[in-house]
Amino acid sequence: MVKQGQCMAELQIGMSAVVVEICTDSGLRRRLQDMGLIKGTVVTCVGRSPLGDPSAYRIRRTVVALRKEDTRWIKIKPLKEEFNWEK
Repeated sequence: MVKQGQCMAELQIGMSAVVVEICTDSGLRRRLQDMGLIKGTVVTCVGRSPLGDPSAYRIRRTVVALRKEDTRWIKIKPLKEEFNWEK
């Protein structure tokens, strides 16, 4: 279970969370925002590569692969377990 204030890299497959903050001022922040990853966005981890990196996330009806190195900057708040974005 991911605790509030943890990073997106710790989100387990099938779990959803809300983006709380992107904690970097680099060009990465801008690229993530361009993909629609902003405060309040619901993200769902939908899969991982065989070696565990990168992971696939559903962001605004699009699946995007992101590396752990990049997702460690994204702080999340987990949604309740009964919430299922796929329904």
